Amino acid sequence: MMCIAESSDLMSTPQDTSARCPVGNHHHFEIASATLAQRTHLFKLSKTATAKIAAKDAATSGKEIIDLTAGEIWSDIAPSVREGAIAAIDRNLNRYTDTVGLLELRHAVACKIAAETAQPWSAEEIAVTNGAKQALFNAAMVLLNPGDEVLIPAPYWSTFPAQIVVAGGTPVFIETRHTNYVPRLTDLAAAVTSKTKAIVVNTPNNPTGAVYDYDTLAGIAQLATDRNLWIIFDECYGAFAHAPHTHHPILSVAPRARNRTLLVNSFSKSLALTGWRIGYLAGPKAVISAVKALQSHTTSSPNVVAQHALLQHLDSGDTGFQTQLQRGIANARALGLSILSELTSVPHPCAQGGFYFYLDLTELLRRMNSNGGRTNADDIVTALLMDTGVAVVSGTAFGDPAGIRVSYGIDLQPLEKALRRLTAALNGWR
Repeated sequence: MMCIAESSDLMSTPQDTSARCPVGNHHHFEIASATLAQRTHLFKLSKTATAKIAAKDAATSGKEIIDLTAGEIWSDIAPSVREGAIAAIDRNLNRYTDTVGLLELRHAVACKIAAETAQPWSAEEIAVTNGAKQALFNAAMVLLNPGDEVLIPAPYWSTFPAQIVVAGGTPVFIETRHTNYVPRLTDLAAAVTSKTKAIVVNTPNNPTGAVYDYDTLAGIAQLATDRNLWIIFDECYGAFAHAPHTHHPILSVAPRARNRTLLVNSFSKSLALTGWRIGYLAGPKAVISAVKALQSHTTSSPNVVAQHALLQHLDSGDTGFQTQLQRGIANARALGLSILSELTSVPHPCAQGGFYFYLDLTELLRRMNSNGGRTNADDIVTALLMDTGVAVVSGTAFGDPAGIRVSYGIDLQPLEKALRRLTAALNGWR
């Protein structure tokens, strides 16, 4: 099943966006919404960010709020990263680097990808970016022409369609809720038209936690090859595939698809460095050259201290911190699955990868709405926040009105408390 995104799916409702100075004569500071560019109506604040804001607002009332909205891990900094950052500061490194990152860092990233894909890579095929979001934005801007269609399995991370629309493209959503959140190849093939330019592949998946198997990735690569499509492969959660599931970099599965594949990754998840904003895009030299030109007019080079910190980490070859992080996430997952196994009206989540539990509320909502009600995931999220002090993200942020995303990247004690509250609330609603 598929649907092409209507404009209303991504457009915010026109509102009074007037901005007023809180003191003094503020008449001269009013801004009419009509003066803003039309593209500002194509997107709105990320609903994951909105959920986090709601949690913070609720906490200001003095109520204990346990925030399970964030796509990040509670962790200290890896010693090798810390040492690299401090060394960079001690050396007074404060100038621009190359637009797409230090040559040495790009070489180190190329070596990392070579080890993961069993293929040689060069620094000229790597662009270091301000997080994976910029890598995705760059990809959309250099690949898409107005009207180009991009296939996106749904539920989806909300930034995927938002950036495609900003670039002038059209998202086409492929429903996966009835196929264990992994797209069927027949559904993808049926959605391809003469306007289709690319397929977004996100595994382990945000928000669902699904890990795409080897055969699915091989089939997607073959479809892209047969229909002359680009593959945008987002593997930001690749370090967190939970046994018996395995993360397969798509180019390790289908090396022949290399000339039509862009790899998107970051260190935000694997090293718990969300605030450092450092990621990368890897692909054909012609694409990276175009990205370099684009980035020279947007952000220029990524943060120089962060770059040197990551270079120190990659050169050290130290995997101990990441192993420790993975062990902590595995423990949190085991605890969470144990608690959520007590759910009675909600299927138990699979949580194959990443650090989210994705709960399907379809049956619960059906029961709650059996008398003609219109309760959806947004209402459940609001009730959980108000009644239990637990903040989660509504599936409407991901194109699913019957799901909620629950992060388990926090410390075990608050996680246990939050999940027990959540389970009791969902079991108690009729």
